[in-house]
Amino acid sequence: MGETTIRRPATPNPAERARSIAKRGGRAALLPSGETSARIAPLTHHVHPNGTATMLLADEHPLIAASWQAPRGELAAVLELADPTPVRLREPVRGLLWLTGWVRLLDPAEARAEVLSVAEERPDPRLLDTGHGASVLRLESASLVLADSEGTSSVDPAEFQAAAPDPFCLHEDGWLRHLELSHRDVVGLLARHLPEQLRGGHIRPLGLDKYGLRLRVESADGDHDVRLAFSRPVSTTEHLGAELRRLVGCPFLAEQRSA
Repeated sequence: MGETTIRRPATPNPAERARSIAKRGGRAALLPSGETSARIAPLTHHVHPNGTATMLLADEHPLIAASWQAPRGELAAVLELADPTPVRLREPVRGLLWLTGWVRLLDPAEARAEVLSVAEERPDPRLLDTGHGASVLRLESASLVLADSEGTSSVDPAEFQAAAPDPFCLHEDGWLRHLELSHRDVVGLLARHLPEQLRGGHIRPLGLDKYGLRLRVESADGDHDVRLAFSRPVSTTEHLGAELRRLVGCPFLAEQRSA
């Protein structure tokens, strides 16, 4: 007898998923090397497309003084980005991205140029605190590691820079929250695509990308993540809407026509 091949649904590759997490921002924690208990929450942070990261810390933070005293002015550190789920779940983080490298405190001229660069990509009023109670640090990434429901992967910095974030990554959380709060009937209709043993669980929206919709099923025996694949990759909201209506089925299509 021949072997049966199980085809997994297409997914964004690890570099693309890492870029999407970085683009969304998430919650950041800076972990200096050698201080296993230290988790520093920056005032604000931003990961650039090339994999470097900009962070603001209060001038009086001990890490600022440590940076001045470090050899070559650099400290080994890890920046952890946690990608929160769009709705309240038992497990509230759907992905983690770790950027490992060297942190350096920028001088005033470099800091001004850095925050202007960040403001062009992600305006944030806290950037105005630069030089007025806040200092700017830059992390030069040497390696990146991604962990999410698709698996754990090492991402080369060059691959990260070459990849593009998902076209819907900045909108998916709002869309999925709306789906959860206002269209529970639609979420229920998606159950027909789930394995039979999961259909009795609590079905929640987890993620959305150009390849499909991700659901989390919370049940008595644990949490299960399921990907519902689109018939083709999509890049526009029009095509996305058509694929979502296809997944939901005729009742939703009828509702759309009568709206």
